[in-house]
Amino acid sequence: MHLLLASNSPRRRQLLSDLGIPYEVRLQEVDESFPTHLRRAEIAEYLAAHKASAYAAGLAPNEVVLTADTIVCLDDDVLNKPADEVEARQMLTRLQGRTHDVFTGVCLLGGDGRKVVFSDQTRVHFKPLSPVEIDYYVRQYQPLDKAGAYGAQDWIGMVAVTRLEGSYFNVMGLPVHRVWEELHKFGLSLPV
Repeated sequence: MHLLLASNSPRRRQLLSDLGIPYEVRLQEVDESFPTHLRRAEIAEYLAAHKASAYAAGLAPNEVVLTADTIVCLDDDVLNKPADEVEARQMLTRLQGRTHDVFTGVCLLGGDGRKVVFSDQTRVHFKPLSPVEIDYYVRQYQPLDKAGAYGAQDWIGMVAVTRLEGSYFNVMGLPVHRVWEELHKFGLSLPV
């Protein structure tokens, strides 16, 4: 079996590489809207499965495509990627001093028709941040490509995240512990 990663995320690429799993990146544009009745983990799983369906017709029988989507939820509000720096500051102002949830949905779709969709949840506790700290982070790290306008692996993760309940790697964008298990079930050649 040959793994295809359908993601432009450098963090997902690094996590798979760190696992020692060989893969090839295959990209195409996919609409990331979702039905409004979905909530929290359902959204992440729907988006991951929706992305995978865009690759189904082009998969060889020995290929497995991995798609993922990470969302940040403050209560039931979904904080996607910010449109600009103003929205990034607004999101971080809402998150600071509070606890929120990060959900990553994953879909593995085989060219042989096998499919598994799952998600993982991590609770993230943020300390209060000053407007100066938020402004510094947005200016220096340009988090416009990150759900919730932050990366746990960045400066803000080091100074603001006081506690995690769940997988750190899930917050980075891929629950690698679950991905490893599911890839093994698919019969991919793993390093151990």
